[in-house]
Amino acid sequence: MTTSFPQHLLDGYRAFTSQRLPTEQTRYRELSERGQSPAVMVIGCCDSRVSPEVIFDAGPGELFVVRNVANLVPVYQPDGGAHGVSAALEYAVNVLRIRHIVVLGHAQCGGIRAFIDKIDPLSPGDFIGRWMAMFIKPGEIVEQRERESMQDFTVRIEKAAIFRSIENLMTFPFVRTRVERGEMELHGAYFGVAEGSLFVLDKQAKEFQSVRDAT
Repeated sequence: MTTSFPQHLLDGYRAFTSQRLPTEQTRYRELSERGQSPAVMVIGCCDSRVSPEVIFDAGPGELFVVRNVANLVPVYQPDGGAHGVSAALEYAVNVLRIRHIVVLGHAQCGGIRAFIDKIDPLSPGDFIGRWMAMFIKPGEIVEQRERESMQDFTVRIEKAAIFRSIENLMTFPFVRTRVERGEMELHGAYFGVAEGSLFVLDKQAKEFQSVRDAT
């Protein structure tokens, strides 16, 4: 087969069909016939190192996943623009009736670091710059604190992006209604790439707690 399609993807597919597919063929057929009904939506970063399906060891049909730069959720803004994250959110909540939304942030996030460093070409006129600009509210200033290391500053902002996305989720009327009725819950999680560590947001303490420490 002569093709420019990446060979390692073809090899991976062949491994999938010979190893994993036989054990999950029934599951795929069921999903094909009755459609998907995941209970969890994950809003994650498009970083290639942070795959929700891998991190949570999820099988087919278990997670409804949306990934973008820096795992951001915009505010509810029903204007004439095209809103991919908002459209996926609307489908997940109103059609799939998911029970949980998890905003999954991570360490060494390139989008957050670019936002902090204010480096070119992330100017206000390009796509990434404009996307990251919605992370902060009008007039809000994000700066490194006195005696705060760059590493601590970066981690703080990476986690702040999770808080902001959860806050923005509540600006969507269909999300707020279901949350207030107790029909759906919002969660935050933070993944450490190097160690493979996972921290889950304690909403009462407003802090991220290690999953390993809790088990």
